[in-house]
Amino acid sequence: MLEKYLIIISDSFSGYYNYLVSEITNPSWGNYFYWLLALSLLVLSLEIILPWRRGQKVFRKGFWLDTFYIFFNFFIFSLIGYNAISNVGVELFNDFLGLFGVQNIVAVEVQSFPAWLQLLIMFIISDFIQWNVHIQLHKQPWLWKFHKVHHSVQEMGFAAQFRFHFMETIFYKSAQYIPLAMIGFGIEQFIVVHMFALFVGHLNHANLSWDYGFLGYIFNNPKMHIWHHAKALPKKHPYGMNFGLTLSLWDYLFKTAYIPKDGKDIELGFDGVENYPQDFLAQTKEPFKREKI
Repeated sequence: MLEKYLIIISDSFSGYYNYLVSEITNPSWGNYFYWLLALSLLVLSLEIILPWRRGQKVFRKGFWLDTFYIFFNFFIFSLIGYNAISNVGVELFNDFLGLFGVQNIVAVEVQSFPAWLQLLIMFIISDFIQWNVHIQLHKQPWLWKFHKVHHSVQEMGFAAQFRFHFMETIFYKSAQYIPLAMIGFGIEQFIVVHMFALFVGHLNHANLSWDYGFLGYIFNNPKMHIWHHAKALPKKHPYGMNFGLTLSLWDYLFKTAYIPKDGKDIELGFDGVENYPQDFLAQTKEPFKREKI
């Protein structure tokens, strides 16, 4: 049994390394690495051409730190361990089910549905799960320690989306795994949904003044998300507001939406953000520190 897991770990490291090298050296229309770069350059160009905060530098405070987070959270983290951990976790879960004679947990077969419907179902379920996880990242003190890394951004720009602690990947993906597996979704659908959510996330954090008109009640947007990063929280929302990642719909349905006025120049962060670490290693270690009594 142990040998099986050691093989999975070994194959995971070598497999992801080979995948990453192939992604970088073989540009193609289905290449995730270059789609990420293309979307980033597109939104950066929009920030340069149509800036909301005209006095904010293109390479704002924290820009290069956030750029490093892009590559760490999407590639390096998987290379140094996450891919192996997730593969072992899936195998352990399947072995646990096997103890009860369960071969899989697919409860709803969606493969016979039209492709667009499969994508829509997956997108809505995935986003709703993430909305709930996001709320807990703010409400639970031990989770907030990790999420503070993301809220340490003091000048907003598209790359701020990627400044988050690696533990958040584990929280979000763990919460998503079982519900999505029970509906029988495959990796192909996940990639399409992920790329769309990634693009909307770019725009949400961008230095743009867009609110999408009536579509702003469905999709999260820069004018709404800026308030999620507000340093001063209203009494009605002591843990935060506007928790939607891609869809704003959940916030309007469950009364967590809050846009009191134009938030163009509001102060961002949290109490004490000026003393929070401003380099990658220090931010990575900060949530694991024991609080001084």
